[in-house]
Amino acid sequence: MVYNILNGDSLAYSFPDTKIEGDIIVVREGLIDGNLSGDNLHDFWQSRAKYIGLTETKYHNNVVKEFEKIMNAPDDSEFNLWFEYDLFCQVNMWFVISIINSLSIKKKVYAVYTSHLNTTNKHFWNGFGPANSSELTICFADRTSLNNVDLQFGQDLWTAYKSGNLEELTRLAKNQSSAFPYLEEVIKAHVDRFPKDGTKGRPEKVIEDIIKNVSTDFYKVFREFWNRESIYGFGDIQLKHLYDKVMHSR
Repeated sequence: MVYNILNGDSLAYSFPDTKIEGDIIVVREGLIDGNLSGDNLHDFWQSRAKYIGLTETKYHNNVVKEFEKIMNAPDDSEFNLWFEYDLFCQVNMWFVISIINSLSIKKKVYAVYTSHLNTTNKHFWNGFGPANSSELTICFADRTSLNNVDLQFGQDLWTAYKSGNLEELTRLAKNQSSAFPYLEEVIKAHVDRFPKDGTKGRPEKVIEDIIKNVSTDFYKVFREFWNRESIYGFGDIQLKHLYDKVMHSR
C-alpha cells in the first residue's frame, strides 16, 4: 500500500489533480499548540480533544481515524510525508514519524517538501498552499528517503518536544540531516517562544510591535506576523490565542 500523508485539508483538496498513486491520509492537528499530556495514545487523544474543545467522538471521527490508517498499515507499506519546513508542520511530522517508527512492518518512508520553492520565495516556510499540480509533482519527484536512523531521530524530536525538553531539542538540532532541513532555525524559533528570563516569547514580542506600529486589527496583525515570522507556520487559531494574550496585557 502507498499512503500520501498530507499536512491538511487544503492540500487534500488539490492533491487528487496530481494523479499521484496512493491513499490519502489527512493530518488535522496543530500540535504546535496546547496540551500534549498522556502516557499513551488514548490519554493523549483525550488531552487533545479537551484542549481543542471537541467531544471525544467528534475528535476521533475527524482526527484520530486518519492516524489509525497509519497504525493499521499492512506490511511493505510506503509512506509519503507531505509537510512543509515551518515549525507547525515539522512538529506534526515528528509525531507522524513517531507512529510510523513504532510499526513492526517493512516500510519505505519519504519526506516530500516544497522543493519547488527557493529560500527567497515569500511562501517558502508555508508553501504547498499556492502550489499547482505540476509543482506538487515536482515536489514528489524530489522526495527524500528516510532511513531507520532518520525515523528514530524524528521520534526523538517528538519525544523531546512533547515533554517540553528545550535543552534536548537544542542538542538534537545540531544534527545535520537531509531528512530535516532547516532544523536548527526551526528549533531555535520554538525555543525562542519560552525565554528563560521570564520575558515575553519571540512571537508575543513581534505581535506587540505590530500592534504598536502597524495596526491593532487582528487580520492585519496576522498578515504582518506571517510576513515577519512565517517560520512558525501559525494558523489564525494559534495566532489569535497569542494576539488576545498580548491585547489583554496592554
